[in-house]
Amino acid sequence: QLQASGGGLVQAGGSLRLSCSASKRTFSTYTMAWFRQAPGKEREFVAAISWSGGTKNYADSVKGRFTISRDNAKDTVYLQMNSLKPEDTAVYYCAAGESWTWKRDHDKYPYWGQGTQVAVSS
Repeated sequence: QLQASGGGLVQAGGSLRLSCSASKRTFSTYTMAWFRQAPGKEREFVAAISWSGGTKNYADSVKGRFTISRDNAKDTVYLQMNSLKPEDTAVYYCAAGESWTWKRDHDKYPYWGQGTQVAVSS
């Protein structure tokens, strides 16, 4: 029901934009988030956006470099990633959940996309 796309291989300092589109149902009233998981590491929170798009929250590691946005008319959420670093290399997942309070807790998101690989070379 969530389809993530836009990953790829980029050099350090480069940019990518990830997209996450909904199908079969709408997530326009849901909190949407991006998480990532690097090899051998736990899944970690990256960014979240409230259902209206009016409130956003970022992990400290990406603040100032990444921007989350959404277009509810298209049922799509985006993650603009600038100034990419090798440590940003991971599989990126989009997720939808009902709670803003638990926005950083991946266990609180019942809906997940399939993941898109981002690789940043030094």
